[in-house]
Amino acid sequence: MAAAVAMRGGSSDGGGYDKVSGMDSGKYVRYTPEQVEALERVYADCPKPTSSRRQQLLRECPILANIEPKQIKVWFQNRRCRDKQRKESSRLQAVNRKLTAMNKLLMEENERLQKQVSQLVHENSHMRQQLQNTPLANDTSCESNVTTPQNPLRDASNPSGLLSIAEETLTEFLSKATGTAIDWVQMPGMKPGPDSVGIVAISHGCRGVAARACGLVNLEPTKVVEILKDRPSWFRDCRNLEVFTMFPAGNGGTVELVYTQLYAPTTLVPARDFWTLRYTTTMEDGSLVVCERSLSGSGGGPSAASAQQYVRAEMLPSGYLVRPCEGGGSIVHIVDHLDLEAWSVPEVLRPLYESSRVVAQKMTTAALRHIRQIAQETSGEVVYALGRQPAVLRTFSQRLSRGFNDAISGFNDDGWTIMGGDGVEDVVIACNSTKKIRTSNSAGIAFGAPGGIICAKASMLLQSVPPAVLVRFLREHRSEWADYNIDAYLASSLKTSACSLPGLRPMRFSGSQIIIPLAHTVENEEILEVVRLEGQPLTHDEALLSRDIHLLQLCTGIDEKSVGSSFQLVFAPIDDFPDETPLISSGFRVIPLDMKTDGASAGRTLDLASSLEVGSATTQASGDASTDDSNLRSVLTIAFQFPYEIHLQDSVAAMARQYVRSIVSAVQRVSMAISPSQSGLNAGQRIISGFPEAATLARWVCQSYHYHLGAELLSQSDGDAEQLLKMLWHYQDAILCCSFKEKPVFTFANKAGLDMLETSLVALQDLTLDRIFDESGKEALFSNIPKLMEQGHAYLPSGVCMSGMGRHVSFDQAVAWKVLGEDSNVHCLAFCFVNWSFV
Repeated sequence: MAAAVAMRGGSSDGGGYDKVSGMDSGKYVRYTPEQVEALERVYADCPKPTSSRRQQLLRECPILANIEPKQIKVWFQNRRCRDKQRKESSRLQAVNRKLTAMNKLLMEENERLQKQVSQLVHENSHMRQQLQNTPLANDTSCESNVTTPQNPLRDASNPSGLLSIAEETLTEFLSKATGTAIDWVQMPGMKPGPDSVGIVAISHGCRGVAARACGLVNLEPTKVVEILKDRPSWFRDCRNLEVFTMFPAGNGGTVELVYTQLYAPTTLVPARDFWTLRYTTTMEDGSLVVCERSLSGSGGGPSAASAQQYVRAEMLPSGYLVRPCEGGGSIVHIVDHLDLEAWSVPEVLRPLYESSRVVAQKMTTAALRHIRQIAQETSGEVVYALGRQPAVLRTFSQRLSRGFNDAISGFNDDGWTIMGGDGVEDVVIACNSTKKIRTSNSAGIAFGAPGGIICAKASMLLQSVPPAVLVRFLREHRSEWADYNIDAYLASSLKTSACSLPGLRPMRFSGSQIIIPLAHTVENEEILEVVRLEGQPLTHDEALLSRDIHLLQLCTGIDEKSVGSSFQLVFAPIDDFPDETPLISSGFRVIPLDMKTDGASAGRTLDLASSLEVGSATTQASGDASTDDSNLRSVLTIAFQFPYEIHLQDSVAAMARQYVRSIVSAVQRVSMAISPSQSGLNAGQRIISGFPEAATLARWVCQSYHYHLGAELLSQSDGDAEQLLKMLWHYQDAILCCSFKEKPVFTFANKAGLDMLETSLVALQDLTLDRIFDESGKEALFSNIPKLMEQGHAYLPSGVCMSGMGRHVSFDQAVAWKVLGEDSNVHCLAFCFVNWSFV
């Protein structure tokens, strides 16, 4: 029989029949199993072969010799179509399963709310009856009707007593997870839907703080329970979880006595620990439950000496309910109910311990997001750069966070001790002589002489500073707060040679930092990346010594829609990606103290002169930020770690203290500039005492240009000051203004000027006029100073200057003129660089 048979009324499914384009509408081609197998092998390698590839296939496969090239083309078209249909069908089935599960959750939530309404109606009716019977309520004979139920005392030191507590914990937890034991309200800013993390609620009017979340994850219940019980793997604030005792319960479950330690979120508060009973069991419907509560008394866990840095907090019945979902996956209910002993922290920081929203963001939704992240990684939905495995990248994120948390908390049992200060207690210096930095080339051998790690840390209260904007600014404008010489010192700790104190010869870094993305979580609440700082030699002899610096960096809460409770920028120098690379984590953490209902402020631009885009800086500020931004409070914690050798301990400590102080000053300057309570540009100018506002300066610049040169700088110089400022900002050539002093410091630049100097309005004030010119440029400038002073203006010939990043910039011509104020006195010098470009 021929290999291809024309048939009428065949079928196109299964890959054995294909309708040939251009032939009779009822004719199909039937392929033998051998032919289909050969075509499938080619399709696996190349689903869309070219004409030449199809011709080659016919030549190389004798069993396809009787098939026409056009028929081969149609087979591949139909095969791709069937593949697409199968994928779309699978996707729609998955979406349908998810919608079905979400519908089930919403129906259960609706049922719970109806029960709560019925309960409130009953209580309201009872209250009205009590009010109507007020005379009876005053009768002393009724006192016997008011009783307080007393739970019998149970011995928590024996298995039977613990099992009784476990069963009671299970009942109370289920009443919170699916019942009406707590008055739940929807989490502000969290809208349930098919693409949301789940249904999130927070407590209203109950003891302590509580949060609840439920959602669908594509993992089996046993896997979900395994992940959730390993709290340190997903809860970044969890330092340690230790199971002291475990014994089986009569129903096949297990009872455990667990001691948990949490990190302190900032240097201003003590850490927390818990002594709890954890009960794991299986329900009659196949659901898995892990519930937990604190045991009474403070003697549980390790000795009092090892727990002296902790405040014992209480966990009220909390836990996880994991139900199998039809078609695969699990429906997960999470409840966290805590009493964090807010009395033990300064009053200004108590919102961190009294807000159910903070618990929801840091614990409850973090657990649900972590499970969803692993589910997507397992299914292959998430693909990371550079071929890195998700688990490996997640490990690096955890190690960065753990290193930063260790530095902030500084626990004694980790080897940290506080060093003496210099009389000013703004920066805390801690030393850890037991923590060694080991090189990647000789694992297990500490670098250099015996030493350890010094940590310099500080905390400060910020007012009216959007946390996401601040962290994004610190991430994108590293040069405005970092000392690259210190970065080079930290990076040298990873080399086989011993690191020494700066003193390291200064290094020059050209251009802006290069950020290489590695991974991010499902909703972009965490981003892992590598930052490369390109080093350049200062002299020809140092060319062989110059080397780039690489930082592994973790960013948290910088997404536009972020509503997180903590915003972080944590980084550590790296030399490679081996498993045992030491990570000396340093960075920033900003924690809001006044929780907002949305992330409106997170969308503010990082451009400090953004107000120029709409003319009035005041209008932009008021329209861009919410009314709460002017009163927004947050606490900023800074921690930087430095390796040291024992004979240089004091020198490194002094350097670390001074470096963190310089960073604090830089952050204060940046915070002032980005605060929505002050217009972006004017805030930057207020840093210099007595400097006029930008609109006034723009008018002076244009008027003085016309006075000295007899021409108009702008095409429309008769507009109001705000209009002139906008036109000057968008002027095509670079306009720079510097103070009229012995050492001229730049005080203003338009957009082209900032681009030319590769800086911002805040960092501009750290540049001086002499730093941007080379030697020939300085000679030309100095030779024209007498002419500038006499005539009020001078033309500078074409030349080369240098940007703030060390890059050379050429220009065709530059004109300088004196800027006169209202009193006709010289206020500053203005420069206009024409046709500039990077060399």
